Amino acid sequence: MDIFAEKTILTVSRLTALLRGVLEENFEQVWVQGEVSNLSFPSSGHLYFTLKDAGAQLRGVMFKGSAKNLKFRPGDGMSLIARGRISVYDQRGEYQLICEYLEPAGVGALQLAFMQLKERLAREGLFDEAHKQPLPTFPRRIGVITSPTGAAIHDILNVLKRRFASVEILLYPVRVQGEGAAGEIARAIDEMNRLGLADVLIVGRGGGSLEDLWAFNEEVVARAVYRSKLPVISAVGHETDWTICDFAADLRAPTPSAAAELVVASSVELRTRLEALDHRLRLALETRLAGLASRIDGLRRALHDPGTMLGHLSQRVDDLAGRLELALRNSAIRSRGQLDRLQAGLMHTNPVRTVEGLRQRVSLITLRCERLMTGKLEGIKLVFAGATTRLEVLSPLKTLSRGYAIATTADGAVVSDTCQLAAGDRLRVHLLRGRALCRVEDIENPPDCIT
Repeated sequence: MDIFAEKTILTVSRLTALLRGVLEENFEQVWVQGEVSNLSFPSSGHLYFTLKDAGAQLRGVMFKGSAKNLKFRPGDGMSLIARGRISVYDQRGEYQLICEYLEPAGVGALQLAFMQLKERLAREGLFDEAHKQPLPTFPRRIGVITSPTGAAIHDILNVLKRRFASVEILLYPVRVQGEGAAGEIARAIDEMNRLGLADVLIVGRGGGSLEDLWAFNEEVVARAVYRSKLPVISAVGHETDWTICDFAADLRAPTPSAAAELVVASSVELRTRLEALDHRLRLALETRLAGLASRIDGLRRALHDPGTMLGHLSQRVDDLAGRLELALRNSAIRSRGQLDRLQAGLMHTNPVRTVEGLRQRVSLITLRCERLMTGKLEGIKLVFAGATTRLEVLSPLKTLSRGYAIATTADGAVVSDTCQLAAGDRLRVHLLRGRALCRVEDIENPPDCIT
């Protein structure tokens, strides 16, 4: 498509994609040096920063897969040399450097990591001379922690056999370079201390590059050497090679052969031969690694890196996470302000005063009710007393107390007229106290009685 043709209208996304393709195709592998600023370490594991100099600045990102291989920790203001490719972050329309490798300007990454760890462990006291243990004068059994196939063990055995043939050698085989080697070395030191079969330990390997010797620069090895109850001789690399293990050990030997000579007795050094072999091995390894690196670079150029798209998406996730965090923070601030206003309004209309007024009103009403109830009861008492007096006056018991009686028939009917009776009827006479059963002998009827 001819994008310069008349009236060719591109969307922003399409134009950005075209620009990204141009940049990624023409700037696939660049080296850039600049000062780091705005460095951030989000939870995703990526690194975001800006490289700048006096005239310009460049956004940079190192994705998690590359960042985990860094041997040092970058910091703001540090001058770095970065290797990577130029790409475009679509969501912001910015071009950026996707870094695959970082190293401090003027000093290698491993060298910086070495210095950082050395300073930290020195502050903790792992290298203090007061902690160093003396070597046994005549050790009966020597523990050697190294590779069983490396040149170091052979040199140690040759020297020990020639100088002190009766000494026993206990070999604890470990890897001395590569991933996981440091953990094996630390575990070997702890295990030899637990077994307690050796009088002194030699920990080391033959020479090599800083990368080859890096297992002895790991913190886990230094701490294992520090806590060892057995004296430890560090014999790593050549005389010019210094490792963290050398500083933590009770004694540093310039080479494994020298360690063997130090632990038993002084003798003719085999350092020249060892250095020649080491030099040949290093050259062979460096040549082999360079060939492999060149082949890997060729394969990488031939392949489209799917990590770029994943990196863009991961970067967008980081941006959205930042926006979400800001929105949540603003919402919390607004909610807090609203809560403060409601609390102020509630304090202004404090219900305590209302409750106190109602309490006083209830007290007054209670007092009035008590007075009304008292008056009502007094009135009821007066009415009851009058009714009682009237009832006593009208009570038949009062009449009976004056000598009168009440006569009833057998079926309980009150007899009030002689016309209700006949001679021979049985009557029940009720007195004030008790009753009497009587029989009618004779009847005196009034004149108007009709029998």
